[in-house]
Amino acid sequence: MKPAPFAYHAPASVEEAAALLGALAAEDGRILAGGQSLVPTMAFRLAKPAHLIDINGIAALEKLAVEDGSLAIGACVRHAAFHRPVVAGPLGALLADVVRHIAHYPIRLRGTFCGSLAHADPASEWCLVAATLGAELTAVSGRGTRVIPAADFFAGIMTTELAEDELLASARLPLLPPHTRFGFCEFSRRAGDYGIAMALATLRIEGGVIVEPCVGVGGAEAVPRRIAEAEAALAGRPPEPAVLRAAADAATDAIEPLEDIQADAAYRRDLVRAMTRRALERACA
Repeated sequence: MKPAPFAYHAPASVEEAAALLGALAAEDGRILAGGQSLVPTMAFRLAKPAHLIDINGIAALEKLAVEDGSLAIGACVRHAAFHRPVVAGPLGALLADVVRHIAHYPIRLRGTFCGSLAHADPASEWCLVAATLGAELTAVSGRGTRVIPAADFFAGIMTTELAEDELLASARLPLLPPHTRFGFCEFSRRAGDYGIAMALATLRIEGGVIVEPCVGVGGAEAVPRRIAEAEAALAGRPPEPAVLRAAADAATDAIEPLEDIQADAAYRRDLVRAMTRRALERACA
């Protein structure tokens, strides 16, 4: 099928894009960056925006740089940018490990990091990364700029705290301390399919015990989030199999799993237990 008719806009600056979005939001104006979610829904006429605001010509949104202890990721940075570490240290290695789980190579060439966050699919790997690492997301509108913590950004399935007239201009991921270890594990039925459950863990081991653990779960609930109960089961304890299993059990007990055609609640709980344990084992290996 072909999309319904729409007006096309190509702003040259973030300010122009924000002004257009503010003026056209009431007419279902949409931002176009990678388009890997928007364009297919338009082709099937599930989405019929009257206006498309193409931000791909805005050079400022291609920023990918370290600033003030964080990795700044502009709205037009593609998934494929992370195929190799974009920053030295554990954060660059983590992103390069996670990106290979995202869809297929052609999609990674066009889809964007920030677009994935704005789409807020529970099965998004980048949404889990943002929630687990405590990303800060910058929203721009004609009313000004505001920074939204990732913990507050995801409001539900494909729902965020962005207002209709706000553009997600960038995301910032804090650089991980030296010697941080990480593990990521995802289950999908086929390579490139949506993840039914996934887990991300970061931690350090000092003096034979786990320090500053962060454990996040995605794909299993309406929003990705850190699991405080699992982190409490790890902090100050040795990285032994029984400890990792206890943390995985804590994560399993803490979630309210989705049920859909892919998995019922009991199956997703089992997957979360397995994904969390494996992510922790990889972090502690």
